[in-house]
Amino acid sequence: MSESIVTPGSPVPAGYRSGFVAVLGRPNVGKSTLVNALVGRKISIVTPRPQTTRHAIVGVLSRPAAQLLFVDTPGLNPRSSRLLNRAMNRAVQGAVVGADAALMVIEPPGWRDGDDQVFEQVQAARCPAILVVNKIDRLRPRARLLPLLDELGRRPGFTAMVPVAARTGENLDRLLDLATGLLPEGPPLYPADATTDRGLAFRIAELIREQLLLQLRQEVPYGLAVEVESLEEKPGVIVASAVIWASRDSHKGIVIGRGGATLKAVGTAARLELERLQGVRCHLETHVRVKKDWADSERALQQFGFETGP
Repeated sequence: MSESIVTPGSPVPAGYRSGFVAVLGRPNVGKSTLVNALVGRKISIVTPRPQTTRHAIVGVLSRPAAQLLFVDTPGLNPRSSRLLNRAMNRAVQGAVVGADAALMVIEPPGWRDGDDQVFEQVQAARCPAILVVNKIDRLRPRARLLPLLDELGRRPGFTAMVPVAARTGENLDRLLDLATGLLPEGPPLYPADATTDRGLAFRIAELIREQLLLQLRQEVPYGLAVEVESLEEKPGVIVASAVIWASRDSHKGIVIGRGGATLKAVGTAARLELERLQGVRCHLETHVRVKKDWADSERALQQFGFETGP
């Protein structure tokens, strides 16, 4: 018989552990793919483009002896002066402050200049950290892995180093066991059936933005934000209406496309993915409006759920 999952308020067995695990790294090293793989569900959207993740998102994994709260974070970009990038960097710093453990994710061919800034955040967390070498399935020839691990193993500041392939699941069980051992003893913080701290409206907006990143030309998606204006959950169906906010008038036409073809394709793909994830029928309306230079507007960023400040 398998062990039962502990729920908040129920008796906690001796040695039960729970806590937050911040997942940090440069843009595009596979943090979101890793969190989704560890939790076993799609918590964060994933695209080949850097800066896909804009918010800190908690993925909840409840195990018989522990509850791990993985915090997916935006890729750290300390050189940008835009208010949006500063807000994203602030999300990284906020995730670090409350972390019980950290995973710093890098990729072959090894440590790069941008990793130094991420390591500073790991050190600021003052919590045990694991160095995760992701994407080892793409390393060719595979014989290059051992010299890489030997070189990285000389770096101080980590309790362990684990090579993984988030895309294929290779070595994730070992990473989970090591991360669990770093957490403090304590009761679960989320219900056993929880998978994330984000609500349905946020997830719908992210699925639309995922399709915008996948289907539009390079420069346009980064000037777009998505906001769900209305949401109704009925028996067996979700009804939602969302606005895609463009930062320029020229981007609005690109998002809509000739005869509305691009907007229709984005909306259809997002709806199908939402139906797959939620297991119910979905009716999704999308509209495009312009909010000029929203990425440098503190008021607009607050509207879209970002924390702003000095």
